[in-house]
Amino acid sequence: MRAGGGGLSVEVCTDGGRFGALGADWDALYRRSRTATPFQSHAWLHSWWLSYGTRGGLRVVLVRDGGRLVAAAPLMRRWRPVPALVPLGGGISDFCDVLVDDGTGEPGDLSRRAARALQDALWRLALTHVIDFREVRPGGAVERLYDRWPGPRRRLDDSLCLELPPVPMDDIVSRLPRARAQRARAKMRKLDALGIERRVVPRDEVDDSVRRLVELHRLQWEGRKVTAEHLRPRFSEHLTRSVALMARSGDAVVTEFRIDETVLAADLTFLSPRLAGGYLYGAHPGLRERKADVATMLLRSCSEHVQDRASGSLSLLRGDEPYKHHWRPDSVVNQRFVLARTATAPGIALAVGDVTARHLAKKALLAWKARGGGTS
Repeated sequence: MRAGGGGLSVEVCTDGGRFGALGADWDALYRRSRTATPFQSHAWLHSWWLSYGTRGGLRVVLVRDGGRLVAAAPLMRRWRPVPALVPLGGGISDFCDVLVDDGTGEPGDLSRRAARALQDALWRLALTHVIDFREVRPGGAVERLYDRWPGPRRRLDDSLCLELPPVPMDDIVSRLPRARAQRARAKMRKLDALGIERRVVPRDEVDDSVRRLVELHRLQWEGRKVTAEHLRPRFSEHLTRSVALMARSGDAVVTEFRIDETVLAADLTFLSPRLAGGYLYGAHPGLRERKADVATMLLRSCSEHVQDRASGSLSLLRGDEPYKHHWRPDSVVNQRFVLARTATAPGIALAVGDVTARHLAKKALLAWKARGGGTS
């Protein structure tokens, strides 16, 4: 253990078993962190580490006030293109952040001291590593560390997210132009006429339901371009393991859609006071053959979850897919914060440049294909 500012103690946890045992303390801190999303829950992060972590790479910074956990940064080591510390959950998490105890009201003295102790710990780690926080939702706790960071730093735009107000489906539809609203209402009447039954899955049935969801997702995208990771066993194992715990704590809900007792679609929605968002769904091709508008069905269901939990935003999460824009969402751009010290400052350019180079290469490839490249 190492002393931190204001009488706080700081530890860097490198043992996966010990990280796993932090569940109760971590979740208590998670509930007191006003900017946290379900992607910062212990169930999600520890399960991710079990499926995706690399041996010897865990670096979870823990700040305690006596025995109470008051701040945490869930990180791991990455070696390429430069030695860096990056958030756990990367790649399949829509939002990454650190946790800082905000208590039950506005952030006070403890919150400021906890954030400062966490920053001091990261400052020490930055002597040998660039610290690269990707996919931070605007207003996230990392912003507080970035604003006070005394060394080299960079802030860049990251993924685009789309969000709707936390209102009932009828109010979402009423925001649309008249013709589009009429089409949306017609689609909802069609869903009702098909006799689709919406069922929130009980917590003790979530494991089996998540497996059905993953299989429906595979069927839905069979023969079409899909995120390859979603079809891998490790993703299915992570999702089943984490969501079973998250459902018990109220951070996730699985919803099934049935016709004549046959499950034709399933949806996983993450829930928190800050936002609710549909993370993954699967739909049998037969639903589309019945002319059911799956996107409308899922959004209507998610809007009901938002009302049940009084979440601050109905998030469509990452992605700029055209169908999302039909609902006139607001654009919210995630942020990337890269922190270093003088000794590691050159790593900022290398870390950012690596991503930039790949982005430019991808754009060049798409442009080449658009010009007919690769065709005979």
